[in-house]
Amino acid sequence: MSTWQQSPCVNCRGRNTLPSVPVSRTISEAPRQNRCGRRQRAEAIRAQRQDGRVEAASARLTKSEIKEAQAPQQYDDWNSSGYQLDEARQAAKASMDSQSPEEWVDRFGNEPRKGADIVVQCLEREGAHRVFAYPGGASMEIHQALTRSNLVKNTLCRHEQGEIFAAEGYAKTTGDVGVCIATSGPGATNLVTGLADALLDSVPMVAITGQVPRKMIGTDAFQETPIVEVTRQITKHNYLVMQIEDLPRIIKEAFYLARTGRPGPVLVDVPKDIQQQLAVPDWSTPMAISGYMSRLPQPPQERELKRVIEALHGARKPVLYVGGGCLDASQELREFVKKTGIPVASTLMGLGVFPDSDDLALQMLGMHGTVFANFAVDEADLLLAFGVRFDDRVTGKLETFASKARVVHIDIDPAEICKNKEAHVMVCADTRPALKGINKLLEQHPVPEGQYTTWIDSVNEVRQKFPMWYPEKDDVIIPQWAIQTLCEETNGEAIITTGVGQHQMWAAQWYKYNEPRRWASSGGLGSMGFGLPAALGAAVAYDGTDSGRPKKVVIDIDGDGSFLMNCQELATIFIEKLDVKCFIMNNQHLGMVVQWEDRFYKKNRAHTYLGHRDAEWHLTNEVKDIYPDFVKMAESFSVPAKRVLRPDELRPAIREMLETPGPYLLDVMVPHIEHVLPMIPGGGSYKDIITTGDGSIEHY
Repeated sequence: MSTWQQSPCVNCRGRNTLPSVPVSRTISEAPRQNRCGRRQRAEAIRAQRQDGRVEAASARLTKSEIKEAQAPQQYDDWNSSGYQLDEARQAAKASMDSQSPEEWVDRFGNEPRKGADIVVQCLEREGAHRVFAYPGGASMEIHQALTRSNLVKNTLCRHEQGEIFAAEGYAKTTGDVGVCIATSGPGATNLVTGLADALLDSVPMVAITGQVPRKMIGTDAFQETPIVEVTRQITKHNYLVMQIEDLPRIIKEAFYLARTGRPGPVLVDVPKDIQQQLAVPDWSTPMAISGYMSRLPQPPQERELKRVIEALHGARKPVLYVGGGCLDASQELREFVKKTGIPVASTLMGLGVFPDSDDLALQMLGMHGTVFANFAVDEADLLLAFGVRFDDRVTGKLETFASKARVVHIDIDPAEICKNKEAHVMVCADTRPALKGINKLLEQHPVPEGQYTTWIDSVNEVRQKFPMWYPEKDDVIIPQWAIQTLCEETNGEAIITTGVGQHQMWAAQWYKYNEPRRWASSGGLGSMGFGLPAALGAAVAYDGTDSGRPKKVVIDIDGDGSFLMNCQELATIFIEKLDVKCFIMNNQHLGMVVQWEDRFYKKNRAHTYLGHRDAEWHLTNEVKDIYPDFVKMAESFSVPAKRVLRPDELRPAIREMLETPGPYLLDVMVPHIEHVLPMIPGGGSYKDIITTGDGSIEHY
């Protein structure tokens, strides 16, 4: 037994809400304490229930009640006694979930095997057949065990940050849990940015790290870092395994935590001596997270959904604001829009949830959203916020965001409701069952036909007055046009990943997304270097082999600065023969920072130029002055590559890239003075929106 300090709750992320209190628990457990949103008092009461009470109730369940626990739940109001039974049912289901999958066979039988083999077998049982792992001294036992598995295949990235971004790309484009494995010390700390990225974007992920042997923990041993403590604020949960008997339960819990509720990353730290120890695993050990399960949001109640219906009937100017929380509710959302005729604005994370080709699609809202999307939110009398968190890049000045509207907020995380923006109608639930319930109620209480016609006409007037546009030039490749051309040549069917910067926003604006999970980008954290490794992760998921998924082309739309941060993964896409196309928008600068310098810092260049200091390509127009030479870099990795400088070269080059089997790099030279527009300055409002101008004119 060990003394530990209570850590921040799962839903509240980094907010310390409880005092540090010594509590006796095994080191391998330490479940988070939950604190919910200010108005979610029922959730707060649930968080205070004792786990033992739930488990005791679970033990009294009959077989028929256990069977009933797995049946679809109805939209019934709960009372205290019914709710206690529901808690017990969930605890029973947790125990049943730990049973062995029928198709899985323990190849060791009842013979002892290494802890490392148990880890790999846990991955097999979870269906995690693709992992991204880089070996080291404290994790090499796991890699040895991977070679003994016929089910789990490793993709060897060339950097731990590359592997965790690859796992993110895999998870974002499939919805499955991404898995990465790293060694102790620097290997583990190289995962930190990816863990933070996954937490902010709600990505289901399990990261497994090797650790020094137990007796050496705390001695400053070679390559020892306290990775559990380092990552405590940037994971949904983490574990340090201290008993080999706990491995099956902990890995099972890690996957369950990663994929349920609001998804997020879970870290499991496994000391090397645990990996080397022999044991016969008990696969029937139940999960010990009934407290967490009792706090998961329940199916939405009919009385809550009726309030949404009432709001719809009372509104005249409604607008939908949808985000990443709707990725798995795309069909239900489309049905809702078909029944109501309400226009849809999407966040960066929600691209593809509603098809861009639909007449009611307003595309992206926020700082670089369309004028008509931001107009609709500004003028709306009802804002339907589904699966969103009111991020500052969307809202700008909070006091003016949707200031005329009643707000309906549906989100699976109670901590997000009323956190940034007060909601008038609150539904703490998964968006998919919530939308199913709303659609069912709309059949009984439909919105009168034509109720929003005048409103739609007003929005379309603004759309016609302020359409998305870009300058047309014959002598240089305009980046917006380049992405639009790429969309045309791929019929909008490619999976797109990006780095972070101007190219990211242009890719969001000018490539059309008609299906969910065709877009993977670093949203909340804004991690440069995300694009290429995320693309290889998506390509692993859609390689058309034994995954059951069709083969798809994956394109990393990247910037020169962002691409450089993980360019070593060119080796991975070549060695693994992955169909990844690198489409680099090369302006020799940190473009987004340059745009802000142009607009707000009198064009003073503060370390944002990345090329030759003595010979800037944009001034000399000499190809030899382009730095670095991405074509030669790609060729050094045996990846075919080409550079284009003129508009007439672009479309043929894109076709050549798409027709070339395997990886390809296309270096597209673009002007550094082009700006991402529209733009609402940080902390501004819709009234401050900028629609014209570039770096060639004065803005001060």
